[in-house]
Amino acid sequence: MAQQPVREDLTEAAGMLPARRRSRIGLFLPYVLLLAVAVLWSAAWVYVRARAGSEMDAWIAREANAGRTWTCADRSLTGYPFRIELRCSALTLARADGGFRLGPLTALVQVYQPRHVLFETKGPFHVEQGDLTGDVAWSALEGSFHGTGDGFTRASLVVDAPRIGVAGAAPEPVAVSAKHLELHARPTPGRFESDGAVDVSLRLMQAMAPMADAFVGNADPADLALDATVNRATVLRTGTVARELERWRQAEGSLEIGALSLAKGDRRVQAKGILDIDGAHRPAGQIDLRASGVEALVGAIVGQRFGADRGALVGNLIGGLLGMRRQRDADPAQAEPGKPGDPPLKALPPLRLADGKLLFGGFPIPNVRLPVLY
Repeated sequence: MAQQPVREDLTEAAGMLPARRRSRIGLFLPYVLLLAVAVLWSAAWVYVRARAGSEMDAWIAREANAGRTWTCADRSLTGYPFRIELRCSALTLARADGGFRLGPLTALVQVYQPRHVLFETKGPFHVEQGDLTGDVAWSALEGSFHGTGDGFTRASLVVDAPRIGVAGAAPEPVAVSAKHLELHARPTPGRFESDGAVDVSLRLMQAMAPMADAFVGNADPADLALDATVNRATVLRTGTVARELERWRQAEGSLEIGALSLAKGDRRVQAKGILDIDGAHRPAGQIDLRASGVEALVGAIVGQRFGADRGALVGNLIGGLLGMRRQRDADPAQAEPGKPGDPPLKALPPLRLADGKLLFGGFPIPNVRLPVLY
């Protein structure tokens, strides 16, 4: 009889053993699931990286068949676990009419946002196009591209301290520098599908261009703002400049300047108009102008033909006439925006580009011939 309690204790202990084992399995189950998720995520990331690399190779092969050779030197694809990061020690393009070379480049996409691309590069950028060569340097450059299945929703480029040099376009090299540059593009609402139209917004701050100083009459830095629409932009590809511009011209492409503003010291100019390419492959169109400091601007233009003294006289006369017309036709509701204390903007004769000539108010500007673009 004394052994009965011992048996009961053993029976109870045996009944408790499976419960304890089950509790231990429940304790480790979250870690097992986490490990499984990590393994599956890693496999998915490796697959996405391989897919990105193969698609990149296929695109490069298609471009090569079309005569455009792209090279991403020392290419690497990293970024585990949440993004795909492409690195090139240099990016180059070579084609029949020239090419370019860009310094170290990094582009990345988040795995959960594969159509949102961010990129940055330290530069510099060197480009060759026929007889022209250009070099661009900067202190910082970043950009982004928001793509869709059949296009994009937005593209942006932000550059600090850009420095641009172009040789071969004029007797003397062209040099432009600025404190800051921003460029944004988006499909034009309601017109992208029908007209292939793309809105472009450009901001250039504290720009310095020595070639323009003599013409404008001062050496102050300039601020430029441009809002425009490029019609038939969707026909443009990565072919040669001549081929793409001709494709754009034949598609009846045009540049609609909605608002162009240039401020340089006490000189201010605003413009709007439409430009395209004529049958001889030269710029064509008309630009309507409003300006302050108009006397010096007109005097500089007229002075090229009739001499500085006569040019200044004509500039003052035209400025006075325009000022009187401004007072006669003034409408407070249509006052031009500007900083407090800025002189009012006055309407100038239109600037026309026709038959290779630049005409100001119907009179050709001497010694100016519009270039053949291609």
